[in-house]
Amino acid sequence: MENQVKSNQEILVKLGIEQLNPMQLDAIKSINDHANNMLLAPTGSGKTLAFLLSILTLMEFELSEIQTLIVVPTRELALQIEQVLRVMGTGFKVNAIYGGRTGQKDKIELRQPPAILIGTPGRIADRIRRGDVETNFITHLILDEFDKSLAFGFTSEMKEIMGALPMLRKKTLTSATQQVEIPEYLRCKEPKILNYLEKSESKLELKAIIAKDKKKLEALQEALGYLGDQPGIVFCNFKDTVGQVSDFLNAHKISHGCFSGNMDQMDRERTLIKFRNGSLRLIIATDLAARGLDIPQIKVIIHFELPYNQDEFTHRNGRTARMNKEGIAYVMQSKDERLPTFIADLPVVNWEEKKPPSASLWQTLFVSGGRKDKISKVDLVGFFIKKGLLGADQLGVIEIKHDCAFIGIQVSNTEALIQRTTNQYLKKRKVRISLA
Repeated sequence: MENQVKSNQEILVKLGIEQLNPMQLDAIKSINDHANNMLLAPTGSGKTLAFLLSILTLMEFELSEIQTLIVVPTRELALQIEQVLRVMGTGFKVNAIYGGRTGQKDKIELRQPPAILIGTPGRIADRIRRGDVETNFITHLILDEFDKSLAFGFTSEMKEIMGALPMLRKKTLTSATQQVEIPEYLRCKEPKILNYLEKSESKLELKAIIAKDKKKLEALQEALGYLGDQPGIVFCNFKDTVGQVSDFLNAHKISHGCFSGNMDQMDRERTLIKFRNGSLRLIIATDLAARGLDIPQIKVIIHFELPYNQDEFTHRNGRTARMNKEGIAYVMQSKDERLPTFIADLPVVNWEEKKPPSASLWQTLFVSGGRKDKISKVDLVGFFIKKGLLGADQLGVIEIKHDCAFIGIQVSNTEALIQRTTNQYLKKRKVRISLA
């Protein structure tokens, strides 16, 4: 552990951010000045960084107990916040716990308590119940996307967590939804409300794609041909629809990944890893992908099926045009299909140039070693340059997990690369290399 907490400016340099936006500056000041805060801001506006920078200045560096608890609705959001904190290099120990992984892994990591614990409501409540989480030193609580946790049916778990935190001094609730009610059991009386939902200036374009003869799958294939290689998400309402769209795209040799609730956690996580490093450019997803995913490079959203309410429509669209960048969302309609009342009439696209999607030049390799083996990004770069005989320009995004790592590589003969590197020593440990 480092001997001091990094300053906000040092952290921003590590994150490659020149300056905080007005919402982040207001949030940091408010969280410092008020016991209860509710931050309302669009998806992609930087809420995570705002509340993380706030709590870091309020924590005690020498205390080896959990001081801050961050409760999130999904596993992916927990992992995203954990990753942001690791990149920030705060000096504080951080762990994320969530369903879909073994409880034994939780127990091992919690034996040395993190200063910041992130997790989903069900897993946090379970670990508190089992005595694996000491709550008497937790003074700061972040309920990120708290309305989604309630919508997912975590009310009893949220009540249980609140009842186990006797020393709370500050609570911060965040949401990307305008009209949200705060349940009484959260004990968040008269919060300071920072509402940046109406102040945000979205650069999102909305257009309609009309499917001839009600053949949406064929219309989607045509749209993807015109959109070319722009990274995007196709949203569906149901897991079964994701499967149907995926089968159709596979039959037409259109590369993509899937993201839905009936997939294993590891499979969902690998889809996102491949998308972030460019191995995949297209994801077919349910609304599970509408919030809390760290995939900032999305250019296109396609609503293959429209959601049933305006909030979900807003959250889906929030996956693009993030942080004041431009983006576009397409609404697919069958002929004579009416739009819901929360969507105004949209201009219909007139395609001009067709750019069939090409196969990505990037692939993702799996490495059987991670943080527990003291493996760093620098170690992996050196390993693949020396053992794999790759140039630095052939190495892409690297993501290191607790017991494994993933690296994007640009090479024509992956099989030969794997043969050169698998079962070689990395940090005095023999590692296996394979395609993810």
